[in-house]
Amino acid sequence: MGALTLEHVRRFSMWLREKPKFADGLLAGLFVLFELLTAPATESPVLFLVMGTLMCLPVIWRRAYPVLSSFAILAASFASTVVLALYEGSNVGHPSGLLLVVALYTLVMHVNRKVAGLFVAGLVVDTALKVDLLGYEMPASAFFLFLFYFIAWLAAEVVAVRHRYNEEIAARLRIAESEQDRRAQDAVAAERTRIARELHDVVAHAVSVMIVQAEGATFAIKKNPELAERAMNTVASTGRQALAELRRTLALLRTDQAPDELPEYGTAGLARTAQLMRDAGLPVELELTGDLDSLGPAVGLGIQRLVQESLTNVLRHAGEGARARVRVRRTDGAVDVTITDFGGHSELRPALAAGPAGAGVSMSAVGSGKGLVGMRERVAVLGGTLETGPTPGDGWRVHAQLPVD
Repeated sequence: MGALTLEHVRRFSMWLREKPKFADGLLAGLFVLFELLTAPATESPVLFLVMGTLMCLPVIWRRAYPVLSSFAILAASFASTVVLALYEGSNVGHPSGLLLVVALYTLVMHVNRKVAGLFVAGLVVDTALKVDLLGYEMPASAFFLFLFYFIAWLAAEVVAVRHRYNEEIAARLRIAESEQDRRAQDAVAAERTRIARELHDVVAHAVSVMIVQAEGATFAIKKNPELAERAMNTVASTGRQALAELRRTLALLRTDQAPDELPEYGTAGLARTAQLMRDAGLPVELELTGDLDSLGPAVGLGIQRLVQESLTNVLRHAGEGARARVRVRRTDGAVDVTITDFGGHSELRPALAAGPAGAGVSMSAVGSGKGLVGMRERVAVLGGTLETGPTPGDGWRVHAQLPVD
């Protein structure tokens, strides 16, 4: 068996992170062991051990139920102080008293400062009881206790900020990956559109020639058989050329997509997009009205892309403190889509407010400019209308109406 290395320690640490309840159970077991080692030095070892164990057990559920677990530890500390003062008269402290520090850290880290402040008030009462009933030295004992509490609070604040930063970075990376996938899909769609145009040109040209030649052959077959023969040869030649072009073009389209690779749209897709933006630090209010899941793939995906592109632009250009509202409302004959952002500040707003792309706006100042152009093209293909422009208060609004059929 090989020696214990840092790699083994790292793997064990990663394994414990995936099983937080087991890790907290190990912590509780460790402090129960400390209680066992301390109990013989007291006048009532069994009572001391029982009260110490009651303080240790709640820590097992500190991450699943942080508030309940933390205040259960505090209540057990109250009870232990009173019981030991009445029945033992000893001033030996519980090693598991350090779990109060863990509980405070948990509240600051996983709940909020208000609840943590209430817990600190309870710690003040608990410390006063220990000084009064168990004869703890004052102010030395209180000073060291509250020094531990202060360090726990400060450490939790630092770690919480770091976690929030990591979560935001991870969310932005997911958005970047989603944006990259979207651009790849748009590129494929653009290529297929080009192929469709080429296919139309090939088929329309070939069929037109074949129809004209066949009609001419019909009239010439009795009076001028040679001319009719040449016309039919032209029909055959044109048909063969068209068939070759058709096979070549269709070969480019023979790429099947698995169902799980198809883009997600409808209420689920919109909710996922909104949550993705919230995780990246952009507050998004989502309001969906009407039956959106029964829309056809073209309209449903068009709405999804419109919302995705608009929220991505808000995240990029609206500046700090911005928030967005997405409203998608289906009526009998149309779907109304409105994306509005509020607040924030960005030097890009004046350039955007100058006018739509292609009408005097230098899109190089705000990006490639393909986002607005792409939205306009997508809405135009669906037979809808699109309006974009600034709103009072340094905001921006995208409004589209798409016909259902």
